[in-house]
Amino acid sequence: MIEAGAPAPDFTLVDQHGGHVSLSDFRGRTVLLAFYPADFSPVCTDQLSVYQDRLGEFEDRAVQVLGISVDGAFCHKAFANQLGLTIPLLADFHPKGEVAKAYGLWSDEFGESGRGLVLVGPEGGVEWAHEAGPLELPAPELVFAALA
Repeated sequence: MIEAGAPAPDFTLVDQHGGHVSLSDFRGRTVLLAFYPADFSPVCTDQLSVYQDRLGEFEDRAVQVLGISVDGAFCHKAFANQLGLTIPLLADFHPKGEVAKAYGLWSDEFGESGRGLVLVGPEGGVEWAHEAGPLELPAPELVFAALA
């Protein structure tokens, strides 16, 4: 997994609304990249729901949350609609897993991203990273502690 101090690889991905989102769009802001394996899976559903519920706390800390998985934009849209998510969900769909690979979170075994969190600072460098186990729900407190 990518380590703190490394430059964050830039990317442009499609979100659940069909728009293009680049990491560089957020230069000057802190961004949490929340990599997760798949829309509609139990742990991912819980993880994104918790982040949505706590979105105000991320915003209070001036952190933009971006969810990233290998699911396509249409799947992300259905997932966001079902859960009432406003967090941008980015499709690392084609070439499949390219961004997850760049951040060291790709799983060849499962053909999807692993679960991990990466804080990208305002200047575009990785400030903190956490690789979670497949069934671990990384709590927002991990991020808040890293920001402190």
